[in-house]
Amino acid sequence: MASKVFLHIGLPKTATTYLQTILWGNREALADQGLLLPGEERHDHLWATRIVREDPQFRKANEHRQGAWQRILDDIAAWDGRAVVSHEFFAAASQAQAARVIADLAPAEVHLVVTAREPLGLFTASWQESIKNRDTRSMADYSTVETDDTGGVWNWRTLDVHRVLQRWSPDLPPAQVHVLPLPAQDAPRRTIWDRFAALVGADPDSVDLSQSFPNTSMGVAEAETLRRMNHHLGDFNSAIDRGTYIRTFLADERLVPRQGDRYWPSSDRVEEARERGKSAVAHIAEQGFDVIGDLDTLLVPDQLPERRTPESVTDAEVAEVAVELAARMLHDVRDLRHERRALRHEVERERHRADNPSLRLALVHRWPWLSRLLLRD
Repeated sequence: MASKVFLHIGLPKTATTYLQTILWGNREALADQGLLLPGEERHDHLWATRIVREDPQFRKANEHRQGAWQRILDDIAAWDGRAVVSHEFFAAASQAQAARVIADLAPAEVHLVVTAREPLGLFTASWQESIKNRDTRSMADYSTVETDDTGGVWNWRTLDVHRVLQRWSPDLPPAQVHVLPLPAQDAPRRTIWDRFAALVGADPDSVDLSQSFPNTSMGVAEAETLRRMNHHLGDFNSAIDRGTYIRTFLADERLVPRQGDRYWPSSDRVEEARERGKSAVAHIAEQGFDVIGDLDTLLVPDQLPERRTPESVTDAEVAEVAVELAARMLHDVRDLRHERRALRHEVERERHRADNPSLRLALVHRWPWLSRLLLRD
């Protein structure tokens, strides 16, 4: 049985993707140091959150996905060392669900790891992340309540570190609850990794950080354009559609590079975030949790730079972004067609040069759409 399990539960938008990319990209090297990432693949940790949170929609998932939490537990039970389980959607679990998770991991010594961020920046980034996942709510309508639904990820249920700690910490000694505030923006990007690695007992310099990347934000006009586009995306509903086409292709690769204006919510939402930050800092200090970093970075600064709000974006600005996006995508379509035409010509040359079944299968494996051309005998 693993001696210790570090259960990293987020919060969302607190460098979780950055940390998880490092962990999974260096899985073997970390295992050599006695640190296990349990499960067959990275998705196991995501699927485990849906099992733990009793997501009713996940009951339709196939048997393999529904077995993710048990695979994680089995791997931990068979490991003689330390283990890390990491996904930000654990943060949405109820107190009863959290208690069951901790009990499931026994007799390992469970350490709760919570990466945290000042609530205003977190709120703003969270709204944008929800848009990248096809949400259509304006910032004014976003996260106006803290839902009781454990399936609700993009609201104060998971964004308020005070509320998350209230649900997750009661069954653990304070010394086993670790809060890692994100460092100041001018700190080296790897600072959060260095702190996380030191906590879980990994050598921070022994891993390859080249595959890690910052999760960069869209500007305000770009975010508003994507929000409006989401109303017209038809059946782009699956996780693959949202992740591949909306989040990556449209947002990260086409809209983020425009480097548009940064923004805040309205003044009343700024004050709400400021009060939540004060409440969180007071609670963490009162409970005596282990803080790795500067707790005061969880406070919203008294003075903020002037920024626009999403409500200030005009139809003309949206039209400009949309027109430029359409032009860029037309180039993408042309490049793709040229690439496919060149591949077809290359394949045809190979077909006429030699009847090579193994080559055909290799090409189909790499480009499945070629099957109609290569395997039509």
